[in-house]
Amino acid sequence: MPQRRKRIQRQKAKRGKAPAVARKPVSASRSELTEFVLPNDANALGNMLGGRVMHFIDIAGALAAARHSNSYVVTASVDYLDFRFPIAVGEFVVLKSSVNRVFHTSMEVGVKVFSENLLTGERRHTSSAYVTYVALDSNRVPHPAPPLILETEEDRRRFREAGERRELRLATRHKGILPSI
Repeated sequence: MPQRRKRIQRQKAKRGKAPAVARKPVSASRSELTEFVLPNDANALGNMLGGRVMHFIDIAGALAAARHSNSYVVTASVDYLDFRFPIAVGEFVVLKSSVNRVFHTSMEVGVKVFSENLLTGERRHTSSAYVTYVALDSNRVPHPAPPLILETEEDRRRFREAGERRELRLATRHKGILPSI
């Protein structure tokens, strides 16, 4: 696989610099995924399994990243994930995602998870996550993702904070900062 990647990179270099990628607004990546929580999604207490929530977070995040990059994407890292409240069987799980920042081939996507009561329509913020995806071309080689057009003050804040998270992630990568188990 490494030889194939090098060959493809050489071919790209021979053709000259790749054309500039057109910028896309954050709103173009915004996605929402809704699922009904069934007993096979739940633990013995009747609440959605954390691993199932994580699975949906990965799908919702990949949906936003793929929409933004118009390409296949792979998950590179999960920087943050919290579980604030349980999601019960019989409720909807609603996941909202959008690209926070594009670096080159990678994109940070923010995903917010809500439970929604079927009878009252009440929504409760249950989880949040920051997930990094890498855009791949048709040869499964990382390729540039379109830069973001920041439309709102919220977009600018999320962009800025994504940069701070990336600096921290890169500074601690492979440094053995986590305790041994």
